[in-house]
Amino acid sequence: MKKLFIKTYGCQMNFYDSDHMSNLLNDHGYETSEQIEEADLVILNTCHIRDKAAEKMYSDLGRIKKIYENNNLIKPIIAVAGCVAQAEGKEIIRRSPWVDLVVGPQAYTDLPKLIKKISKDSKEKEINLKFPEIPKFDSLNFDKKTGKVSDYVTIQEGCDKFCSFCVVPFTRGPEYSRSRKSILEEIKIMAQNGVKEVILLGQNVNAWRDNSNKSKIYNLGCLIEDISKIDEILSIRYTTSHPLDMDLDLIKAHKNVDKLMPYLHLPIQSGSDNILKKMNRKHTASEYLKIIELVRKYCADIAISSDFIVGHPGETNEDHKKTLDIINEVQFASSYSFMYSERPGTKSSELNEIVDECLKKIRLQEVQNRLNHHQLIFNKKMENLNLNILITNKNKNYQLLGRSPYNQTVYIYEQNSPVKKNDQKLIGSVLNVKIIKSNQNSLLGAF
Repeated sequence: MKKLFIKTYGCQMNFYDSDHMSNLLNDHGYETSEQIEEADLVILNTCHIRDKAAEKMYSDLGRIKKIYENNNLIKPIIAVAGCVAQAEGKEIIRRSPWVDLVVGPQAYTDLPKLIKKISKDSKEKEINLKFPEIPKFDSLNFDKKTGKVSDYVTIQEGCDKFCSFCVVPFTRGPEYSRSRKSILEEIKIMAQNGVKEVILLGQNVNAWRDNSNKSKIYNLGCLIEDISKIDEILSIRYTTSHPLDMDLDLIKAHKNVDKLMPYLHLPIQSGSDNILKKMNRKHTASEYLKIIELVRKYCADIAISSDFIVGHPGETNEDHKKTLDIINEVQFASSYSFMYSERPGTKSSELNEIVDECLKKIRLQEVQNRLNHHQLIFNKKMENLNLNILITNKNKNYQLLGRSPYNQTVYIYEQNSPVKKNDQKLIGSVLNVKIIKSNQNSLLGAF
């Protein structure tokens, strides 16, 4: 068989897409390899959220070219997929003319056909950035063994929110929800192949709807209830949510569905109404706080995480202070924070109120210090608790690995005797683990 090497950048959705690219190409004579030097086909599945991710791709393309030139190897077919492909298209070919194929995130099911064309004429370039009429999910083969205990399922793609800093509506297209039937079929196959936990993915995952039944609203809360009825599935998570789509059915699911983990990733981006308006978030800080209050009413111990963008054009010291204030008010269990990164073509890139880079770095450090403070406090509360942990893997030190219900990484050991190096029987099982120690980003437990 020919060899396929895939490198994935960015979000979990890209990793889900890479898995399906691999499965698709396996059916067309390609075997996945971790050695780029032996590859007949190289795919970079890219992310376009921040400028550094795009430049990293161009740097990797240069490095790949040198690998083959310096080792006198036959050049493979080189493809760029994902969101940078969708956003930059011909620019990729111009900057890196040794790239043979550019394919957008909605069109990768055409890869076998496109590769066949390139194989006939090495000078030919193929660019496919179409949004197909037949959704890509209808062309994927889900009957593959993953070998994973916990795995992702994309249920929703695209975005209609048009936040002023974000390229997702342009790279992933409008909001699209997969059918309930398609999702449940995939999860049932995953369950038969050993998956015990599913993580539902979407750019705005809680915008998911199935409108096939015109007489009934069928939303994410309903879908989670249906997934929970699949016996082999022991744990359900979802990410990423938008505040505008946090409906009551989903909030109530956190109380009523035992398999749904008490964790919610709900980005706010800024604590300042001034910046939220510039970002076109369509909600205020107080409206966000009311959602958090309602969520905690139904699930008091839920862990809330968020995203923050620091240094958006027009951000003042007072705006920054309001972000620090909302972090203190919500006391997030964990969060991601980034300096604002201009993306060409977005509304934010047209604003002239640029924040100095040095000031952005100072503000980012202050935000991260505040977030880390609350994360450490939240983790500390786990000490001496007994938590049910789904064991997903072992690390190189032969410690068992899992995630707490609150999404913390947990390193686990057996109290009376160390787990044997070749003992795999506990992977996929749920253990009652006592948390012995907490760290900034993880927990240590014993059973």
